[in-house]
Amino acid sequence: MLELKNISFSVPDADGSVKEILHDLSLTVEDRKFLVITGPNGSGKSTLAKIIAGIETPTAGQILLDGQDITALGITERARAGIAFAFQQPVRFKGIKVYDLLKIASGKKLKSAEACEYLAQVGLCARDYIQREANASLSGGELKRIEIATVLARQSRLNVFDEPEAGIDLWSFQNLIQVFRSMRENIKDSSMIIISHQERILNIADEIAVLTDGRIEKQGPREEILPQLIGTQAAQDICARLPS
Repeated sequence: MLELKNISFSVPDADGSVKEILHDLSLTVEDRKFLVITGPNGSGKSTLAKIIAGIETPTAGQILLDGQDITALGITERARAGIAFAFQQPVRFKGIKVYDLLKIASGKKLKSAEACEYLAQVGLCARDYIQREANASLSGGELKRIEIATVLARQSRLNVFDEPEAGIDLWSFQNLIQVFRSMRENIKDSSMIIISHQERILNIADEIAVLTDGRIEKQGPREEILPQLIGTQAAQDICARLPS
């Protein structure tokens, strides 16, 4: 279980003042849950994802994973503790093949057949991709799915995705939904957090948390929270980002 207790995060502003992005935020993610965090642009969603992953350190508050205080741990230590993070824009690795990425992610000797299975789970033909370089020759949608395959290979306790739909085409987005649906159905001891505006992603979540002005405005089961978004600014942002 992940617990964020009274988290705040501030950065220096251009005029020399301090800008607080997250304000006394508390959030709980139970084991074997699929949580989607949504809300208006600029509400602090990506910052929250980076704080969970250990890319950013909160200026106040405490983060617990299974009761252990991980507040001071960086991204490498968080990964060892069982937290995987997928960036909004996947990193390109010149000279590194997809197979090598999957082996690194798994942290063990990975057979070719196992790597192919991870690629198949994200809708990629292993024969066409396993020996390709993860560089600019791949589309945004292909890189996104390869990144998700590395998350699957890692088999982490908590998987965090920051706006996974960003920068991909409609066809890739539709396949992405199927990947997340499959991950949701096969959750065992792991949990998922997705930062997203997309209604189709919200519709497959167990729980939804609404982040507004750096605070969790509400959190609860999808069937309870999603109808409450109708007519709100968060819902308008969601609708504005739906593929046409």
